[in-house]
Amino acid sequence: MNKKHILLITICSLILYSCSLSKENKETRKSIDGTWELTDVSYEGTQGYFKSTLFNDADSKCFKGSEWFFRSNNSTGFYNIMNDGCPTGQRNIRWSIQDVNGVPSQFQFKYIDEKKNDLNGGYGYVFKVASLNQNQMKLTTDVNVDGDIVTIALEYSRKSL
Repeated sequence: MNKKHILLITICSLILYSCSLSKENKETRKSIDGTWELTDVSYEGTQGYFKSTLFNDADSKCFKGSEWFFRSNNSTGFYNIMNDGCPTGQRNIRWSIQDVNGVPSQFQFKYIDEKKNDLNGGYGYVFKVASLNQNQMKLTTDVNVDGDIVTIALEYSRKSL
């Protein structure tokens, strides 16, 4: 091989290596893989009753008991709202885990259509992975409510792998 071929192979290898996910990120993604039930939506950091619309979609009460499916090999999935009196049905999503300072600690998703094209201009939602194990997951995000920071917490229980 001549020097140009070796240089080209080296550059391609570096690009592929730099674009790959960290070992910790892959493990976190694999831990999320499967079907989950959203068991609780709570508000932390302040007192009071909150009425909120989650993900520009439905009232937070509608999400309790919703089914969430995450497929890590292609970063797609869906959630399905099934409660009476709510806008029922499946919503397709693309999701990912973002590393912050080398630690896979942020979960994000955005809506996609059946052909896996972005909806809503690619706008999405970001949550902190507050806790994650084989059976439970807690995602949180901070929002400003009348000048106070309120943490929205979503708690999931695994249904199946």
